[in-house]
Amino acid sequence: MRLPHLPFVKVCCISSLEEAELAIACGASALGLVSEMPSGPGVISDDLIAEIAAQVPPPVATFLLTCRQEAEEIIAQHRHCRTSTIQLVDEVPVAQLKRLRAGLPGIKLVQVIHVTGPESLEEAQVSAPFVDALLLDSGNRSLAVKELGGTGRTHDWSLSRKIREAAGKPLFLAGGLRPENIAEAVSSVRPFGIDLCSGVRTGGRLDPGKLARFFEALGGVDLEA
Repeated sequence: MRLPHLPFVKVCCISSLEEAELAIACGASALGLVSEMPSGPGVISDDLIAEIAAQVPPPVATFLLTCRQEAEEIIAQHRHCRTSTIQLVDEVPVAQLKRLRAGLPGIKLVQVIHVTGPESLEEAQVSAPFVDALLLDSGNRSLAVKELGGTGRTHDWSLSRKIREAAGKPLFLAGGLRPENIAEAVSSVRPFGIDLCSGVRTGGRLDPGKLARFFEALGGVDLEA
């Protein structure tokens, strides 16, 4: 049977107003705006993030992707960028999550968990009570230069499903999602939302053909028991 409610789609690494308009026209429910990172694609200035976020019409959500880990730094950055959501791509201690909650009432918090092994389940369970959603990605924080997203790699979706079932919070799935594998990914994990970057780009630019094929593939997802 067809999913009664297809996953929420976030198109990440938006680098211009033109890309924002293209993603929304194709069906995106949210846009990811990447601030300074140790590595990975799509980084733009905080000034450009603020400019794009200010022109995105509701109800489309805007996500500020930040690698900062201290609440006061994240709060100051958000007050400049003014997105509806903050995506924390590195590990943020619980004490800092609590300070974020107090300092930014009404702003949604999404904690990224990089799925590397069974320890990722424990990490998700620690963070989940203090955020609005989790996002499972395929980075690696243990490298000399951290990978915090945009790797184009998939991870163990069976572990992703265990995290979804244990965490009790809406879950976004990221990491190497393409038209060719989205049906399997959604069937395997049953996420609330999905997050796209490299799979809908050509030469680093958002590709309207790939976007259209992705949404077509997603619309045809068939979940059987």
